[in-house]
Amino acid sequence: MTLVRWDPFRELEDMSDRLNRMFSRPALPQTNGKETMVVADWVPSVDVSETDGDYQIKAEIPDVKKEDVKVTLEDGVLTIQGERKHEKEEKGKKYHRVERSYGRFVRSFTLPDLVDEGKVKAEFKDGVLNLQLPKSEKVKPKAIEVTVG
Repeated sequence: MTLVRWDPFRELEDMSDRLNRMFSRPALPQTNGKETMVVADWVPSVDVSETDGDYQIKAEIPDVKKEDVKVTLEDGVLTIQGERKHEKEEKGKKYHRVERSYGRFVRSFTLPDLVDEGKVKAEFKDGVLNLQLPKSEKVKPKAIEVTVG
């Protein structure tokens, strides 16, 4: 049996996320300390990571065609938007449960100034959008040789 430290704030955040999903409302992003409302039907899960050379964003958007995904970069804000279309109704087919979300989605991320916007790459494969955001050369650490005189 594994012991897990109880974090009341994590539980509140989880409950808030569940309520947002239940009422089909995306979490409100923060912009300059103020909340902004995003009009979307669902919000895909995203992982953001960093290496010495770049930032990486992976967004899970299964059952969405490449043509239905749009990635834009404007004024230091990366936006991923698109739509997952609901299956067409088929005669004689009854749904007993529909838990997946359909419709429009939008995710926006404010990028640090050190991202080289001209070298951003996007790849869409197996329902996962992979974005590679290289850091500009001026911010990469450089070793400086020190001589003793």
